[in-house]
Amino acid sequence: MSDSAYRVDTTPRLAQWRIDNLASCTYRKSDPFKIGKWNWHLAVEKNRTLFIKLYPEISNFTRDNPPIATFIIRLISSAGDRKTLIHPDVIDKQIKSSDDFVWPVEVPLTGKFIIDVEFLDLKTAAPNSGELCSIWTEGLTEKQSNATALTSLGRMLSESIHTDIIINASDGSIGAHRAVLAARSPVFRSMFSHDLKEKELSAINISDMSIEACQCFLNYIYGNIQNEEFLIHRLALLRAADKYDLSDLKEACHESLMEDIDAKNVLERLQTASLYQLPKLKACCMRYLVRFGKIFDIRDDFNAFLQYADREIIGEIFNEVLAAWKGF
Repeated sequence: MSDSAYRVDTTPRLAQWRIDNLASCTYRKSDPFKIGKWNWHLAVEKNRTLFIKLYPEISNFTRDNPPIATFIIRLISSAGDRKTLIHPDVIDKQIKSSDDFVWPVEVPLTGKFIIDVEFLDLKTAAPNSGELCSIWTEGLTEKQSNATALTSLGRMLSESIHTDIIINASDGSIGAHRAVLAARSPVFRSMFSHDLKEKELSAINISDMSIEACQCFLNYIYGNIQNEEFLIHRLALLRAADKYDLSDLKEACHESLMEDIDAKNVLERLQTASLYQLPKLKACCMRYLVRFGKIFDIRDDFNAFLQYADREIIGEIFNEVLAAWKGF
């Protein structure tokens, strides 16, 4: 049996194991695959009933920090009409061993099939309080932005300390500081260094951003952003980062948008990746749609997408489909 028979394909939150014909009285365990902080295994055992197991690789780290997982697991027959069986949602389940999650499948399956695991959240217990903390909402963006600015800059913005320029959003205004904006953005610096209307009027019009999104944008610039507001305004921040040449913010948005691709947003993310030249996001969306077969789950939305999508994107999708056909 080839090594590929044990390989699990992954994105940051999705794992798929493709299995050929499985004879009776057979046990098979996948190679380890990394999701979050843990290496995981999938295992199948076929007797009269098919049993599917999901568990983290046993290690000192797993014993001390067992994952508490929320996920959706599906069994997809790759033959005919791609029949799909879905296990009821698993929510905040602690998984330490191979016995902690076992799915008995009574429906007989023949031919090739796919085990599809979509991790919605992974948590660990905080060392001191025991409170559950998501590993995906630990405020990485907040830490990255705070590393580039002093904490006092946040107070300058929030308390309007000696502001010397006004930012006019679509539905409100915010006071800011020329020096801070110029230090963080070469576009702002150019505005203030030349005889432009922004220099004369001491105002900048950003009419394509709401006041909430604009406040979030300034919070990032001043090192005072919160992870929750970042997640809410990612797309608006991406537009602003591209417009005002904040490469670190653009990359933060790029990385974040790859982390929670799902059937509801994958087409929008693909369009965004093309518009703002985000190659890793585009590749993740393509893999999700084609390699992981999610294009079958959103046929109507995909057909509508083809009516207005850029020809280059359509061509890339079909090239990805052709490549996938050769490999399965």
